Amino acid sequence: MTNATQGGDFGRGDLRSSRPVINAPRVVVTLIGVFVLVHVVRMLVSPAMDDRIVLTLAFIPLRYVADAAGFVEIPGGPGAALWSFVTHALVHADWLHLGINSVWMLAFGSVLARRLGAWRFLVFSALAAAAGAGASLWLHWGQISVLIGASGAISGQMAGAVRLIFALPQGLRGMGTSDLSQVSPLSLSRTIRNRQALVFLGVWLGIALVTGALNINPAGGDQSIAWEAHVGGFVAGLFLFGLMDRRRIA
Repeated sequence: MTNATQGGDFGRGDLRSSRPVINAPRVVVTLIGVFVLVHVVRMLVSPAMDDRIVLTLAFIPLRYVADAAGFVEIPGGPGAALWSFVTHALVHADWLHLGINSVWMLAFGSVLARRLGAWRFLVFSALAAAAGAGASLWLHWGQISVLIGASGAISGQMAGAVRLIFALPQGLRGMGTSDLSQVSPLSLSRTIRNRQALVFLGVWLGIALVTGALNINPAGGDQSIAWEAHVGGFVAGLFLFGLMDRRRIA
């Protein structure tokens, strides 16, 4: 083991070594920490309690069918019909699912959090998650379909970040080197006319639709990708950014 401060010489190398390992806004790291905490708690409780936690927080379209209580009990009661539009984002199928979502949030959520600030970022993410749940409700009305995961929120974050990233001449290549907090973002109309943005959106949308249609889950397991939640969150994010950004849009 070496001691970087030995000899009392605090040079540039020592300053660089003191930088945080994860250079992301605190709100993003905290939100990922909440995901991890929920998952750890689920691992520590009994399987029956784990099921109850998941069903209480998950978004389930069957909740909104008036006579559903007559043949199946869904934990959470009337309150879950409201909070599950957002709380489903706190629950993940397994560590791989959580890890993949966390990496995407670190990449695109960090861009948005630096731009919007902590509270606007949280509101934006909650609304994108709710939009993803709304899309699931529309397509699966009355079904026993359990939606979990932060993908809707992260898709919304990605959409907001797209309007900043592709305002840069170098596009994605400038994502890690430019101060996106000061960039004049693309308007919605300019976003859908930007070639780089359209290619990025087309590839992302194609992957979401194909994996959903073929019932493919890149993370493995029996769960399927809720492509409608991805799309719902993404579309909401494209519109929400213009409403919540504090800076002028070019």
